Amino acid sequence: MTLTDIPLATSLPDLEQRVQAGEFGPPPQDARISVAFTTSQAVRHDGRSGGYRNEVLSLRLGEAVGSCAVEPGTLPAAAIEECVGASVATLLAHPVQAVRVAALDAYLMHVAPHTPAHGASPWPLPAGSSLHKSRARARGVVDLLGAAPGRVLVVGVVNSLLEALRARGVDYVPCDLKGGTTEWGERVRTDALAELPGCDAVLASGMTLGNGTFEALREHAARHDKPLVMFAQTGSAVLPRLLGAGVGAVCAEPYPFFWLDGGPGVIHRYGGIR
Repeated sequence: MTLTDIPLATSLPDLEQRVQAGEFGPPPQDARISVAFTTSQAVRHDGRSGGYRNEVLSLRLGEAVGSCAVEPGTLPAAAIEECVGASVATLLAHPVQAVRVAALDAYLMHVAPHTPAHGASPWPLPAGSSLHKSRARARGVVDLLGAAPGRVLVVGVVNSLLEALRARGVDYVPCDLKGGTTEWGERVRTDALAELPGCDAVLASGMTLGNGTFEALREHAARHDKPLVMFAQTGSAVLPRLLGAGVGAVCAEPYPFFWLDGGPGVIHRYGGIR
């Protein structure tokens, strides 16, 4: 399929329903997950005062891998076994949201991989330390906001992204469910919806798909014609299918992620102002 063959959706529920109905490619009941695995990471970059942990559920469908980040330690132990050999159709109805998102991501990665034919523009990442690659990725993400984005709500605090915004003189509001403070001592807000009215643009993590907060952000952006840029390891193949429905641009980063390897890599950008 080419870009013109792959339909776009009006919302995440609409996308899920249309995939279940077979509108995007092969019937999901015939697509079975062969491998399920988790990746757990702890990091503290040189020169940074704090660190963080990541845990990601990934499902393999043919040559494609779909992923969804979870809070470390929260994924039920039985989830991986339940995914292996199961159809995408079955997993799209799984009670665990991370499983549903990873299955949807795997299916869409299978039918619409990140290629120019499907609307993606590759952005190379250089080899180097985890911090070097993180900063390079951040530049690729922030570029999608354009030259004068106004005040930006950042949902899912990544210090390299904040650093890139600061370097451009962009005013921002950091927001993350974990709270705390940024590398520069700024208070991290915890209620993204409460901060939306005071911001001109939104830069949000794909993790919002997994924690259930994405739809509210998308609806606000669509209703108020507000730029919404997504940076996505979670749901990297899901979010491009929502371009024009509140999502203005996507920086997609499928598995394996930049923090897993010191060699050169690539991320994929859709939409936005280049």
